[in-house]
Amino acid sequence: MQPFGTAALIVAALAAPLAGVQAVPGHVVPGKAPALSESALGSQRVLNALVSQHGEGQRLRIERGLKQVRAFWRKEDGDGQAFEAFARAQFAGDAKALDALFGRLEFVLESYFGHALEIGRDFRWHTELDLGPMLPVDELLSGYDPGAHFTEDAFASKLAFVVLLNFPLSDLEQRLKEGEGWTRRQWAEARLVDLFSKRIPAEVNQAFAEASGRAERYIASYNIWMHHLVDAKGQRLFEPKKRLLSHWNLRDELKSRYAQGPAGLGHQRSIQKVMERIVTQTIPAAVIDNPLVDWNPFTNEVKAATVQDSDRPVPAGFQPSGAPEPDTRYQVLRDCFLAARQADPYSPGAPTHMARSFNEGRQLPEARVQQMLETVCGSPLVKQVAQVIERRLGRKLEPFDIWYNGFRPGAGLDEAKLDALLRAKYPTAAAYKADMPGLLKGLGFSPERAAWLASRIEVDPARGSGHAMGAQRRADNAHLRTRVGRDGMDYKGFNIAVHEMGHNVEQTFSLVNVDHWLLNGVPNTAFTEALAFVFQAQDLKLLGQPLPDAKALAEKTLNDFWGTYEIAGVGLVDTAVWHWMYDHPDATAAQLKEAVLGISRSVWNRYYAPVLGQKDCVLLGIYSHMIHSFLYLPDYSIGHMIAFQIEHEVEKTGKLGETFERMATQGRLTPDLWMQRATGKPVGPEALLEATAKALTSLRY
Repeated sequence: MQPFGTAALIVAALAAPLAGVQAVPGHVVPGKAPALSESALGSQRVLNALVSQHGEGQRLRIERGLKQVRAFWRKEDGDGQAFEAFARAQFAGDAKALDALFGRLEFVLESYFGHALEIGRDFRWHTELDLGPMLPVDELLSGYDPGAHFTEDAFASKLAFVVLLNFPLSDLEQRLKEGEGWTRRQWAEARLVDLFSKRIPAEVNQAFAEASGRAERYIASYNIWMHHLVDAKGQRLFEPKKRLLSHWNLRDELKSRYAQGPAGLGHQRSIQKVMERIVTQTIPAAVIDNPLVDWNPFTNEVKAATVQDSDRPVPAGFQPSGAPEPDTRYQVLRDCFLAARQADPYSPGAPTHMARSFNEGRQLPEARVQQMLETVCGSPLVKQVAQVIERRLGRKLEPFDIWYNGFRPGAGLDEAKLDALLRAKYPTAAAYKADMPGLLKGLGFSPERAAWLASRIEVDPARGSGHAMGAQRRADNAHLRTRVGRDGMDYKGFNIAVHEMGHNVEQTFSLVNVDHWLLNGVPNTAFTEALAFVFQAQDLKLLGQPLPDAKALAEKTLNDFWGTYEIAGVGLVDTAVWHWMYDHPDATAAQLKEAVLGISRSVWNRYYAPVLGQKDCVLLGIYSHMIHSFLYLPDYSIGHMIAFQIEHEVEKTGKLGETFERMATQGRLTPDLWMQRATGKPVGPEALLEATAKALTSLRY
């Protein structure tokens, strides 16, 4: 995944300003209560003066620009005389002047956003990277956002008004209707004005950054010491020193146990119970990231550890408490919601986080996204694929089989052997970095392109599960954060690293190789997830495993479908939770917990219980993204759909490297326009569903 923390707040300003609903005292809401009336600003007089100065041919531009400026002009920005002086001085009255202005702004904004990201990255360096114990000051540093004052400063200095005066605002409806005929310059201008479509106070941005930082730290330290899980007889199922982060590592550990067949069933049931305890907050607080206690997740009994997994010995007479985590998970989510909603009054065109998340962030209407997710979850193909899984497992399906990965190429491989291979190959993050040119070459990039890409990507040891952090300045490099244990990188870490490398390659192409810096990136995070999935699907190939035959390719399609089915439900839960928080803004953490549990059960009972055989399961609420990533989860479902379309285009061309680069350098167009130009078809689940039906037929299932 990509990070969604302090740095992402800066980057996100290019795509979608923040959201919220609560007014901040002392600030006027633009578009709702203008400080100065149109007559007070002398708008008609200013219009006539500018038309007289620049000619009748500029009237429509002048009218539009003055209207856009008035919507954000406040008393503190000046009186009518100041308004007129500003407009006369800053309106670019011909094409040459407009070109010069555009070029100047693009240059300085790249410098600002690029350096602000780098400063924020350094401030979070020790909270995000596994470089030893953190200092108390690191918590403060991680909550600092060097870009928090950008919008406020841009309006105060009138830089924002220069943009609003000279370039047109547009909404999603207009872009969907007209965007296909726009030039690259018009698209870049649209992204430029996006920066100033909100006038969000610095204290609101800072509150968001602080809440995001706290959530990041909470999730990054949520580890379970698996050797300390015991059954009723005190037996231990998991290996010594196995420390798994929720939810990523717990899920991946569960997936890995399918290779053991029935012997892995006990491990999977234990992990499911751990996940349920986390979601319901019945997990004892004492067992979180603590190797000094033993825990039976079924009975919830906690005792002092009888084995040692760390350098810390169990104190004599130690009697751990079995008290549950006090709804911390939901307090963190609630704090993020309260921080995000503070910006809402400053976004009259999209007055909720959901509206901004879908219309401005994803550039896809929420109703359309929900329809795509429900189409997958409700497809009759789900039961057909489930029947195949059931026959393969030789048992009735259980809730954790939502993560079945037996269709995946290499699913039957012994992961322990892969762990040993990779620990020897990559004992450190630096070793992975050194091998990156070879990995990229193995993915299909030319030796020259592979070397160039590797030189543009740094590799850091992650404190959490890992993430990709792109640059925002072409002279800077992207950063790949991957988890490397004391004994080296294991297979889970490698699989994640390859995924994050896909992000970094996209980030590099879509920053360095685009024609306009303002177009850097992709339409939304689902696209970068999709491109990263393309890399991740090749991980076993990079380890020298046999290439898949026709049967394996068909099974890969079933794997893609099942994975999309799983994460689509999670996206539906995440979206519904945010709607509930807006409907109940004063709810307590305990009330929010009950709501999340109820929503998780409802979605499960509708789409999953008929297939997986158990009602009222809460597993859809386990994803850590729900707690710290601000309505990020629907992107994964869309990403799977997009990835499937992209992978088929890559297969059709047979040139992963060239095709990947061609797609990634389109920049931030609307999703459908990007996909039309990349693959010839708009975004949607239809290709995946059609291919799944064909795969079932070809395999005679």
